[in-house]
Amino acid sequence: MGLRSKVSRTTLADANERHDWRIYSDFAQVLIGIARPLYAQDPLGVDLAHSLYALDSTTIDLCLTLFPWAKFRKRKAAVKMHTLLDLHGNIPTFISITDGKVHDVNILDEILPEAGAFYVMDRAYVDFERLYRFTLSSAFFVVRTKSNVLLQRRYSRAVDKTTGVRSDHTVILTAIDSATAYPDALRRVTYLDVETRKRFKFLTTTSRCRHLPSPRFTSAAGRWNCSSSGSSSTCESRPSTAPARTR
Repeated sequence: MGLRSKVSRTTLADANERHDWRIYSDFAQVLIGIARPLYAQDPLGVDLAHSLYALDSTTIDLCLTLFPWAKFRKRKAAVKMHTLLDLHGNIPTFISITDGKVHDVNILDEILPEAGAFYVMDRAYVDFERLYRFTLSSAFFVVRTKSNVLLQRRYSRAVDKTTGVRSDHTVILTAIDSATAYPDALRRVTYLDVETRKRFKFLTTTSRCRHLPSPRFTSAAGRWNCSSSGSSSTCESRPSTAPARTR
């Protein structure tokens, strides 16, 4: 960048204060546009022809005295960084920084779903009205379900239990508010992690895949450390039409 000596923190602080943040945002979009095609063919460990994204957030603790605007708790300040990660190369395509009190699910309002893409999310993003926007946009989601979600089983599929999958059902929502917000059928997959003996339950919109990515893959993707061994998918490809956004 043409810098011949160490840059002091005050110099960076002054530059950040005087320059519009949108300059850096637009520059980041340019870099992301260059980087994504370079990693588009990188293997994911799953036979998936679609784009695959992981959505999660991380809370960054701050000093309340120095950052009184970053409201989080009575004696603690924090900001929350919400990131949508393209798992082809682990490239962020969307970043939003909010105060620590903003719930993760609200960020779904800021994401433009990409047709044909898969979005892997944790249970914090279970909001059926918001998730239905992904379905209407021809996007797919795989999300860990909550224990209080009321479902009714309609159909059952045969599963290969050697893969860890314990059940594969077509279900509908039975709670009035949830069923109104998401009137379509969903697919619920139960998976047993043989190492930890923990059971994971997922909801997804796709019924064309023979197998979903394993919960080990799903939970790891949410922590930006993807591990997808032992999972496989076979899906038909759909065109991607919506561009990625960075904030």
